[in-house]
Amino acid sequence: MLGIFAAKSDHPLADAKEAKRVLAELAGRDAASALDEVASWVESVATDEKFRLSERLSLIFQLDEASQVHARKLSRDYLTSPRLGRTQEYRLWQGNHDFWAQLAAAYDNCLGRYEDQEKGADGIKSDLPLLVVRMTRAFSARVKWDQLRYGPIAPEVWQKMGRGYLLAEQGKFSKQAVTLYPGLPGESTVEQEYLKALLFQASSMDSLLPIEIEIAERLIAHFLPMFVLTAEVRPDNMYWIDVVRPAPPTRLAVLPQVAPSLRFFSAGGAPARLEALQRQLERGEVPAEVNLGGQYSARIVLAVAQHLALYWSPKPPTRSHDRHRVKSRLTVANGLGSIHARLSGAGTAEESEAWIVEDVSLGGMGAQVPLGANDWVRIGALVGMQPEGGSNWLVGVIRRFSRDSQSQGSVGIETLSKTPQAISADLGGMECEAILLDALRTGDTVRVALPGSAFEPAIPLVFTRQARTARLDPVEQIEAGVDFELGLYRVAPPA
Repeated sequence: MLGIFAAKSDHPLADAKEAKRVLAELAGRDAASALDEVASWVESVATDEKFRLSERLSLIFQLDEASQVHARKLSRDYLTSPRLGRTQEYRLWQGNHDFWAQLAAAYDNCLGRYEDQEKGADGIKSDLPLLVVRMTRAFSARVKWDQLRYGPIAPEVWQKMGRGYLLAEQGKFSKQAVTLYPGLPGESTVEQEYLKALLFQASSMDSLLPIEIEIAERLIAHFLPMFVLTAEVRPDNMYWIDVVRPAPPTRLAVLPQVAPSLRFFSAGGAPARLEALQRQLERGEVPAEVNLGGQYSARIVLAVAQHLALYWSPKPPTRSHDRHRVKSRLTVANGLGSIHARLSGAGTAEESEAWIVEDVSLGGMGAQVPLGANDWVRIGALVGMQPEGGSNWLVGVIRRFSRDSQSQGSVGIETLSKTPQAISADLGGMECEAILLDALRTGDTVRVALPGSAFEPAIPLVFTRQARTARLDPVEQIEAGVDFELGLYRVAPPA
């Protein structure tokens, strides 16, 4: 496949022997450095004007194939490595993201040259099905990695994938099955790869944790054959996209302006099969035929399946409470320790940030958030909130997060308590700073925010309140967040 390249280009990979050596050496490299090197080679090959188009595409194919083991390894490292520092986490993310972004751009470059009928374009005509499948897959992977940091997702990505899909439709190969990579099982089509990317975006990943996003992508791939992509206006259509525009798919609340470039998709039989899967997961069973790419508890997979069920339903999900537009400042404290300090009067204003509230409801609020180089904002983070002009503090948890730009983000916050109290409790002989979220009434249950891994099923919390000793007996752990746990306790009778 390497062939003998013309000596017109002085690019190192234009020499067949050097290309073989480089490709062979990639196998022995560690995943991070291998992907970084491949991204550099791919960029240089795509932009070297002296390559013939067939030579250029052949090399990109081979570099892509040589990197797939490394790509899977580095992706797994990012998603499963415990206790990554923020700097290390970002480097792993960047290595994965930049590889797929560069690969997608290189395939897009080749497709553009073919469409412009560059000299020798007919020489890659037989490779078009594989080219467009891999290009769409690479752009889809770029979207996934953008989403793993909650955006922003460049709108032109959708236009580039749409262009490839239209070309495949016009060339009558959008449904043609191709083997993605030599030696690896599985085939795909342009239509399947495009629909998978559309479904991923339509499934609202901005309220899922990274590992949940990975599971969601695997479930989408599992149920993909049941979804329907069509140019027809049908009663069961749920989402639409204009394939020539730089815009993501949109829920079909109203019919868009009719255009030949409109495409629609519906869930077909997926919701019923997803419901059956949920019943298995509720029994603690994770079916072996569902390839999740790893071992996950039924509880985690069930939460993701329930999330997908909302967005694959014929009826769009509705909010629990009406939202009202506002514009006000919000003082925010990050994490249980800072919130405890502010509630107990020990914290300072310098430890807080200023956010802008955009909407409020009975259950929470949406806000604009400044993002810095060492930003801590993420789904599952506990926050203390003091509305502008008030002296009271609220406690909430970030449930939705998206990056509007590198310096600005949007969050959705669920309010956990409007009357939180800082307590210093005895937890089996250890001091535990915690936040009481509910009023104490003998025999009732209350929620308590605790430091991570502090909840003990058999050990009560004991603390002094209003000169009396209070004891909270553990019932169950409700939630584990970024740096806290939410425990449910029953209030014991006064001693």
